[in-house]
Amino acid sequence: MKVMVGGTFDPLHDGHKRLLTRSFEIAGPKGHVVIGLTSDSFAGHKNHPIRPYARRKDDLEIFLSNSRQSSQWTVEQLNDRFGSAIDADFDAIIVSEETLPVAIEINKLRKSKGQKKVDIHQISCVLAEDGHWISSTRIYRGEIDIHGHLLT
Repeated sequence: MKVMVGGTFDPLHDGHKRLLTRSFEIAGPKGHVVIGLTSDSFAGHKNHPIRPYARRKDDLEIFLSNSRQSSQWTVEQLNDRFGSAIDADFDAIIVSEETLPVAIEINKLRKSKGQKKVDIHQISCVLAEDGHWISSTRIYRGEIDIHGHLLT
């Protein structure tokens, strides 16, 4: 199965790792995972600093290599919310609770272009010790670390 997943992945935290791991589980051992990684210009719309694309890609590739995923994978640069997901031939998109609306919009756009709809798999966000979502914004604010442990 060919699946797509996307994000800024900065810093790469436990919520991202759950999203990526689930993507590989759904793809299966003979599948393929396309990971969209936001470009520097697209990621610049965030409300916190973002490390350069090359550094984020390196961290992502190190995590994937260390986790020894059996599926094939590629990283593609995202210059907008959709990347190649509107036109590409794939089976499923993996999203978090936060990004579910984007996947729904992708399927609407695919349908309007005569493309087949893809399955949407939503994972739950990982909670920090305080019961709130682990997020890059919270990590950059110094509230939590990448595992959701409280710092303040």
